[in-house]
Amino acid sequence: MLFGKAKPAHLQKGDSAEQQALAYLTEQGLQLVCSNFRCKMGELDLVMRDSGALVIIEVRFRKSAQFGGALASITRQKQARIIAATQHYVIINHLNHASIRFDVVAVSGDNQLEWIKNAFQT
Repeated sequence: MLFGKAKPAHLQKGDSAEQQALAYLTEQGLQLVCSNFRCKMGELDLVMRDSGALVIIEVRFRKSAQFGGALASITRQKQARIIAATQHYVIINHLNHASIRFDVVAVSGDNQLEWIKNAFQT
């Protein structure tokens, strides 16, 4: 609850999609470093480790594939915000030499999950 009010339904669905993605990725062997990292540049949904790589995961939920679905909703502008937030995260955590990968987990309204590794490059 936020200040005595229930979270809006779309935020609850987003939280649920993140939890579903986290459970799936953990089953695949990734390890959670942090979730919902926020800074003035943007937000990182999930930060995980996959072997030696730091993996930044954007989780997208869309009720349907109409208008392109979850993957189509990650615009160049959104990618730029994720990259900027990642740069900030790397600097404050002294991870300058870390190998970084950007993945996307798309969750549809019927709970189908699609994991796209190396979804975009810096």
